[in-house]
Amino acid sequence: MAGMKAARSPRSPAGGPPTGLRERKKAKTREAIRAAAYGLIREQGYEATTTEQIAERAEVSPSTLFRYFPAKEDIVLTDEYDPVMAAELAARPADEPWPASLRHVIRKAVELGAGEEAELTRLRARLLAEVPAVRSRMLERMSVTGRLLGRAIADRTGLAPECLEVRVLSMSVVGGLLEVSRYWAEHDHEENLADLVERALDVLEHGLPTAGED
Repeated sequence: MAGMKAARSPRSPAGGPPTGLRERKKAKTREAIRAAAYGLIREQGYEATTTEQIAERAEVSPSTLFRYFPAKEDIVLTDEYDPVMAAELAARPADEPWPASLRHVIRKAVELGAGEEAELTRLRARLLAEVPAVRSRMLERMSVTGRLLGRAIADRTGLAPECLEVRVLSMSVVGGLLEVSRYWAEHDHEENLADLVERALDVLEHGLPTAGED
């Protein structure tokens, strides 16, 4: 769900502090690499920015960079909140209607990204909309998010994670959020992102609006 959320230090599902010195050091390195990448992309564009330049600015070796991010696109797209979202969904009341559960989890994702610098959120969305390599990598990563979400759905419903219905629901959610991010960037970030997410959730819950409806 990379276009939606900030890339911050890993936290416990309850929102507590990062767990352990080792994890904090790893998070610091990841953040340094991301900061270097975003700075270079702002200055010279995505295509002109190389992983060697990113590693040099972040003061890490290229091999260290690739241990954290297998490809340049992953620096933009990787986020640590997919497991948190799955845990949030699994923790919802068993008798809660599915639309309410999904809205809670997705709103949580938007809230987690609300503290990110607005310029970074817009930059990430713009890269997703404009750079084919970033969009292609995102499509690959969507399957990971979909599987995590699908397992949480299956645990709550008793359905198999690989059954068609679970797969359709989970991938509809992540695909819808991808399109929200692209739409937002393509329209110059004029509308409120949270409002666009709510519109997407309305489509998932109720279907397409009637032509001419507000």
